Amino acid sequence: MREGPEEKTILQDMPWPDEPPVMMPGQTYGTVTDTIADAVLKRPIGVGWLSGLFIAGMLVMVLLVAVTYLFIRGVGIWGIEIPVAWGFAIINFVWWIGIGHAGTLISAILLLLKQTWRNSINRFAEAMTLFAVACAGMFPLLHMGRPWLAYWMFPYPSSMGVWPQFRSPLVWDVFAVSTYATISAVFWYVGLVPDFATMREKAQHPLTRKLYGMFAMGWRGSARHWKRYESLYLLLAGLATPLVLSVHTVVSFDFAVAIVPGWHTTIFPPYFVAGAIYSGFAMVLVLAIPIRKYYHLEALITMRHLQNSAKVMLATGLIVGYGYFFETFIGMYSGSTYERFMLQNRWFGQYAPLYWALILCNILIPQILWFPKMRSNTVVLFLVSLDVLIGMWLERFVIVVTSLSRDYLPSSWGHYAPTRWDWAIFLGTIGFFSAAMFLFIRIMPAISIFEMRQLLPEAEVKAE
Repeated sequence: MREGPEEKTILQDMPWPDEPPVMMPGQTYGTVTDTIADAVLKRPIGVGWLSGLFIAGMLVMVLLVAVTYLFIRGVGIWGIEIPVAWGFAIINFVWWIGIGHAGTLISAILLLLKQTWRNSINRFAEAMTLFAVACAGMFPLLHMGRPWLAYWMFPYPSSMGVWPQFRSPLVWDVFAVSTYATISAVFWYVGLVPDFATMREKAQHPLTRKLYGMFAMGWRGSARHWKRYESLYLLLAGLATPLVLSVHTVVSFDFAVAIVPGWHTTIFPPYFVAGAIYSGFAMVLVLAIPIRKYYHLEALITMRHLQNSAKVMLATGLIVGYGYFFETFIGMYSGSTYERFMLQNRWFGQYAPLYWALILCNILIPQILWFPKMRSNTVVLFLVSLDVLIGMWLERFVIVVTSLSRDYLPSSWGHYAPTRWDWAIFLGTIGFFSAAMFLFIRIMPAISIFEMRQLLPEAEVKAE
């Protein structure tokens, strides 16, 4: 293993010595390694963890039942119909892809900018990205109607000479999301290799040692290992950084290239990217606050981490609000009768309550984060983050459904109402995401061990 300040204690929040010590009554903190690794290796499985996994598992069973019935009966069991041919599947696809953006931003961009506050939250943010992309990837496949023919979307050697239609946004999504998932998975795994070696050395059970040793790929912490590791890690961060902008930009093209009122606008790419980071950091806080509390990691995931995440969420929320304003401005200034009617329909039409609810959730309520006292309250942060996640889902619903339900011809207008099978698949993906997170924090270090150890010498210098 690499020589490092493993034996140093963290009786206070060492990376930021100007803050007061973080101590829970009746508890002490050992080494960085023990604090993180023992949560996996020595902490007994509690009732809370089992209860959460059980509930998530039940939702996964609901997902399996709903998908099986979908394969038998077809997409007619959903609420989609002409003219609203896109429903929950595309709404949830865009929502889940957006949630995954914060993980890449924290891991890649903040690494390149040398922001050390990312070290306590980047590991589970990266895991969150993978699980969210897995949930998102289900919906385009299910929405195809014949998901067993999904391989038609890839340019495989076709003996019939039939190739994918590269002018189709569906094909763009396939390439964008598959690239995003691949780079994110490799980046996540490479970051885990040194920690797998640490877990291998600390594990007591022979089988556990072998499993961690297998995933550590022979890591010994030599100078050569570290040199190659750091070069590869920076390279992957450089590859992942453009994906933060490109993936949700491509997803926004699904709408922007269509000649549909409310969709055909150039503001969608930056608007979608900001919204993705907004919802992504909201999910980071929703995960970080309970993990921090349940595993007593207040000395590692400090209030500074939570406050910085809240500030990023506030900033991106303001960009989203700016997008709402200019979306209205463009619709009114364009002089297009159809664009103006679309805006009026959003404000006063059949889905108007959902529109004003998203304005409340995404714009008004998060403004309390301007106050440091609110940002320092974990309960408030958790509730505001949940509010943002709900608001961003409502935003995707309004964008997809409002424009399609009121198209150019009044004779083709319709109404969309999700069925119980729409809700079952959506809740099932939430269960899948939750179950994956429960298993992740149980078998892998949720915080990067080696990156936290690297901060201790720097903290001592600052303290002097």
